[in-house]
Amino acid sequence: MKNLKKTQITTIYHTMNFTFLQKLAFAFLLLLLPLLSQAHSPDQSYLYLRIYGDAMGGRYEITASDLNRSLGLDIPKEFTFEDLKPHLTTIQNYLKSVTDFSYEGKTYPIEFDETEVLELDEMDDHFALFSFTMQNVDVVPEALDIRYEGFLEENSKHRGMLIIGYNWKAGIVENEALISLIFSPNNRQQQLSLANMSIWKGFWALVKLGIWHIWIGLDHILFIIALILPAVVRRRETLAGDFSMVDQSVPASYSKSWLPVAQFKPAFLYILKIVTFFTIAHSITLALASLNVVNLSSRWVESIIAFSIALAALHNITPIFKGREWMVAFVFGLFHGFGFASVLGEKGLGGDFMVLSLFGFNVGVEIGQVLIICLAFPVLFLIRKTRLYPKIITYGSALLIVIALYWVIERAFEVDLLAGKYLNDILRAIGLKS
Repeated sequence: MKNLKKTQITTIYHTMNFTFLQKLAFAFLLLLLPLLSQAHSPDQSYLYLRIYGDAMGGRYEITASDLNRSLGLDIPKEFTFEDLKPHLTTIQNYLKSVTDFSYEGKTYPIEFDETEVLELDEMDDHFALFSFTMQNVDVVPEALDIRYEGFLEENSKHRGMLIIGYNWKAGIVENEALISLIFSPNNRQQQLSLANMSIWKGFWALVKLGIWHIWIGLDHILFIIALILPAVVRRRETLAGDFSMVDQSVPASYSKSWLPVAQFKPAFLYILKIVTFFTIAHSITLALASLNVVNLSSRWVESIIAFSIALAALHNITPIFKGREWMVAFVFGLFHGFGFASVLGEKGLGGDFMVLSLFGFNVGVEIGQVLIICLAFPVLFLIRKTRLYPKIITYGSALLIVIALYWVIERAFEVDLLAGKYLNDILRAIGLKS
């Protein structure tokens, strides 16, 4: 199919006989669908450091996807060393250009030695491991000023994780879990203390990572939205004659199925309770995956996560679970936990600080979820009495079902649909994208 011309798309958009609600849903779809292929992608590279009494070194761990995107290579996702070999000089020169180690005016250039390939059955991408030693090290300094901006220019969602695997001065022997620094487009240079490593600094880094992962995980956000939409109303059929919890001041024409809640606090606590069940569930499976107790195929986990959005949204249109929304959150939260494991579990992070890392990451995820609720819930509560709101539940849930099924097809059958490409043409035509 050829790209639609801007004039054609603009004409179609302005001549459609949309109601206000349909235009709102259409605009929401335009904003979301170009992001569909980006949902729930960890987009992370790893920089491990090993600090000895009189030497420093480490390794990079990078996926083929990141190397291809930033360097224009064509390395297959499941590559071998022979696939990597022709590009070693290009990759190593790139890594040198995006990394600096220094302290108080003294620089520590890196020299590469061996290169390996890490194959993880649970991930589509293999990792390329580039080991290095730092030159010009006479005495290990008290701290390191580190610049790391690998893959950040080409992908604003990318995060570089710095992990101390061994630090003689700080008493860290075998650690593959506690992330000490996180590099992002707005935080490319940081200082790392080597003499007084703070466990709480690493814990806080994992909290921030959990928050960030929720905010870039569009599928997790949409699942939460599906749960929030009916939180400020109650189904008429479930009230059983007790109307004390709902506001009866709305006209009879408001809705045949819903009534708005009377008070903010009970409704807010109700949705927090449901999301807490979601948190408990994903905490369990994240731990199981991260500790390598249970490992599931990421293809099917991501497909079920998408399906969970569709089912939660369908429940908003026609009751399936009847008062057991917490069960929806808990059951599908188990699969969302396996999805979160793409950050910690599937990468194979482990070591002495794994429990603390898991706890910090889960705290961050919960904070991210609560922030989303705190932003959305007051708005929904304010508009709950309008005649538009029952339609928002119906049309909004229908839209979520469409998006979720789009993901299910892409993930289950491992195909790339073209909706995002053509919707980008529409966005440019109506002036929402340059």
